[in-house]
Amino acid sequence: MASSTALRELQRDLENKANDLSKLQKDIAKNHQVRKKYTIQLGENELVLKLIGPVLVKQDLAEARANVRKRIDYISAELKRLDATLQDLEDKQKSKQETVFKLQQKVQSFQAGKGKA
Repeated sequence: MASSTALRELQRDLENKANDLSKLQKDIAKNHQVRKKYTIQLGENELVLKLIGPVLVKQDLAEARANVRKRIDYISAELKRLDATLQDLEDKQKSKQETVFKLQQKVQSFQAGKGKA
């Protein structure tokens, strides 16, 4: 009886860890989407900086360049923040994967030992 309880406990723990891992993977995917958006915006703003010239909007050229540079600085800072977050999420994912793998091995060895008995 105790062995079946232990097996159920291991399986429940495995399921919880697998759910945690799945959530981390979703967070990583979301991070990639946001990073992609910022990378595109960065490219667009860098292109705008090169193309700034006389336009229909009344704005000083220096002011326009300063605004674009501020946007580029902001986007670059966001990309660095996202990279740090991504690294942290990937480290957590690796740890969770190892935990899930060890729990799977425990469950399998437990079931194999139970089958032999």
